[in-house]
Amino acid sequence: MIGSEDGNGGVDRGYRDTQFVDGPVRPPATGDVPPLPTPRSVVEGPIPLPPAESVPLSVICTVERHLDEILASVPQPDPIELAVLDAQGLLCAEEVVSQRALPAFDQAALDGYAVRAEDVAGARLSAPVPLAVVGESVAGAGTPASIGPGLAFRVSAGAMLPVGADVVVPGVWTDQGRVRVEVLAGPPAGGYVRRTGDDVAPGDPAVQVGTPIGPAQISLLAAVGRERVLVRPRPRIAVLCAGTELVDVGTTPAPGQVVDVNSYALAAAARDAGAEAYRSGILPTDRRRLTEVLESQLLRSDLVLIAGTFAPGGLDMVQEVLAELGEMQFRQVTMHPGPVQGFGRLGRDRVPVICVPGEPVAALVAFEVFVRPAIRLMLGKRQLFRRTVQAVAGQALASPLGYRQYLHGTVMRHPDGGYVVEPVGDGTDALLARMARANCLIVVDEDVTDVAAGGLVTVMPLLLGG
Repeated sequence: MIGSEDGNGGVDRGYRDTQFVDGPVRPPATGDVPPLPTPRSVVEGPIPLPPAESVPLSVICTVERHLDEILASVPQPDPIELAVLDAQGLLCAEEVVSQRALPAFDQAALDGYAVRAEDVAGARLSAPVPLAVVGESVAGAGTPASIGPGLAFRVSAGAMLPVGADVVVPGVWTDQGRVRVEVLAGPPAGGYVRRTGDDVAPGDPAVQVGTPIGPAQISLLAAVGRERVLVRPRPRIAVLCAGTELVDVGTTPAPGQVVDVNSYALAAAARDAGAEAYRSGILPTDRRRLTEVLESQLLRSDLVLIAGTFAPGGLDMVQEVLAELGEMQFRQVTMHPGPVQGFGRLGRDRVPVICVPGEPVAALVAFEVFVRPAIRLMLGKRQLFRRTVQAVAGQALASPLGYRQYLHGTVMRHPDGGYVVEPVGDGTDALLARMARANCLIVVDEDVTDVAAGGLVTVMPLLLGG
C-alpha cells in the first residue's frame, strides 16, 4: 500500500508498508508461538515474543501506532525564500502569478518563412507557389517588420513574426531560396507560430502551491522574472550515535570496539529523503558534556536522530539525560529487526527526538519505517511512503508470529508478467553486505508465519530519492 491523499488534502494514514531491511530470525522455542517451518527457511535467530495481552501498551505497540505518534508530532517548518536554483527539489509555498506574457511577442516556432496562409493555401509539390523574400528576422532582433500579399520573410526559431504574417512555412517545405522562394506545401493559418501569451498570460498562475520545483519549474520561474521563490525548507536533522564501544571510521577498533557506521548511514539516508542532515558523530561519555551536546543539537535542529542500544524502561546515562530534557519514551514495537524504539519531544521548543537501534541494519530499518516518512511530511510531500508492488515469492519465507518481518531481496520482472522476488542470503552472510546487494525489501505481516514458494508478498523496490 502507499500513502494517498484524503478528501481533506491530507495523507491517508491507514495501513502502511513500512519496511527496509531484514535480519536473521529463528522461531521462538516458547509454547506461546507456533513453530515455524525450517526447510529452506531464510529466517534464523531467536526473537522472544511476549504475549500481547500481558504487556502494557506503553511498553509494546504496533508499527502503525508508533509511526502515527511520530507523524502527529513533527513540526511544519515555516516557508523560506530561496534563489530559484537553491529551491530545486523543494515544494513551492506560494502561488507565483506571472506579470508577463509568455511568449512576450508573436514568434516563429521553427526555421522557415513567415507568410500569409492565404498565399500558400494551394501550394503542392507539383505546383509550388513562388514568393518574394523581402527580409530576414533572427532571434533577438527587435525591429518590427511587416509583409503584404505575395511576400515572405525568412525567420529563425524564436524570431519576431512580421506584422501581416500568420503562418511559418518550414524551410524543408521550400527550395530554401533567399531572394525568391518556392513553397512546396502550405500549413494552415497559425501553423508553427507562437502567439503572445499562448503559454502564460499576465495574471495567470505560473507555479502553484505544493508544486515540486524541478528543472521545468525553474525554467518557468526564470521566464516570468522570478529570481527567488518561497518554498518549504529542508528539515534540519542532527544524527548522533550512542555507545561506549564506538570509534570513528578513521580509528582501528580495538577488541570489543566497533566502527560508528550509523552516523554515516543515517545521515546519508536523511539526505536521500530530502533533509539537510548533519552528522554529529559519537555522543560523549561524560555526563555534563553529553547534556551540552544534546542541548546544542536541540537548538539547531528540526529533528534529532540518535542510534544506540536502548531498552524499554532502561536507565543508561543517555536515556537519563534525554529524560531530563523532556518526555522521552522507549518501547518495544512489533517489528523485526530492531523492535526497541524511542520517541519524545525535548527541550524548550519540544523538538522531536527519534531513537533507533544501534545495530546498523536495524537502524536503517527503523529509519525507513519511522524517520523517512517524518522527513517527507516536514517537506510537505503528499506521498510519505515508498511505492510497493506484489511479487511471487521464489522460495519459502518464515516469520515470527506477532512481528512484522523485513527481508532483503532481489526482485525482477517475470517473462510471463508481474514480478518474482528472491530473498538475498541464507543467514550466514554479513548483514551489511547482504543489504548492499539487495534491490528491494520484502515485508511479512505480523499475522503470517510462513509464505509458501509461489505465494504473493509485498515488495518495495529500493530507489534512491524514491
